[in-house]
Amino acid sequence: MLQRYDARNADLRYWVNGVLRHRDEPGISPFDSVVQGGDAVWEGLRLYQGRIFALDAHLARLRRSAAALGFADVPSDDEITAAITATLRANEMTDGVHLRLTLTRGVKVTSGMDPRLNQSGCTLIVLAEHKAPVYDTSGLKLATSSVRRPGPDVLDPKIHHNNLINSILAKMEATLAGADDALMLDGRGFVAETNATHLFAMIGGVLATPRTVACPEGITRATVLVLAAQAGIEVDVRDVSLAEMYSADEVFCTGTMGEIAGVTEIDGRVLGGGRIGPVTKRLAEIYQAHARSTGTPVL
Repeated sequence: MLQRYDARNADLRYWVNGVLRHRDEPGISPFDSVVQGGDAVWEGLRLYQGRIFALDAHLARLRRSAAALGFADVPSDDEITAAITATLRANEMTDGVHLRLTLTRGVKVTSGMDPRLNQSGCTLIVLAEHKAPVYDTSGLKLATSSVRRPGPDVLDPKIHHNNLINSILAKMEATLAGADDALMLDGRGFVAETNATHLFAMIGGVLATPRTVACPEGITRATVLVLAAQAGIEVDVRDVSLAEMYSADEVFCTGTMGEIAGVTEIDGRVLGGGRIGPVTKRLAEIYQAHARSTGTPVL
């Protein structure tokens, strides 16, 4: 699965610490921590008709992650929201937009890993693109990767950090296997998530999803858990084995960039007769309606 380029993004402008630049204009210092060591945190947001779904929850997670990494001079929620609004207005965007917020530790006075070399405060980057949900709604194919998701003993997944090399390696494996995305296991061999999304499975009439042992506390994931319970669907957050995924009645992925997307094949095992299941379809409709009818106005 390869995302498609949208020609409307050819001349977009992005935000770096108060300056809007053309996408082809460099705006990040080679001394910035994100360049030097991937020392940054990020959030993905989606704009629906002038409103950003779950903006407060995303900004709260960004702030928690920055605090865990000891970032100094973190911009306020109002300052970040103002930067988002300015970026959207500069690009005349109102709907069908995906935004990526990146907050780095900032620029160093000289190269090195020591955070004491960061003396200028954080760098805030806002990138907004015209982008519909990226996954094929007819069904995804997953391939289990040899690359494992690290747990808190290696790098706590509750920090929504920019160190995504293991996800990239897993995605490369999946592509070589002819799959859309990679299914990743944790260090114990239980299902963690995909290289980019959280996973849910209908198992014995119950909607199960892995515990956040080796995956982030996803905001779309949390929303689906609430919406499913409200819809009368029993939910269970627990360890899920790969064998259970192979025999599940339905499997789907969740994430801001792709919303809810059904999975029809894992490691060559066809799920649900190769068709998107009824629970997946129902929750996708509920989620889309919820996301479009709620959210924080930013325009």
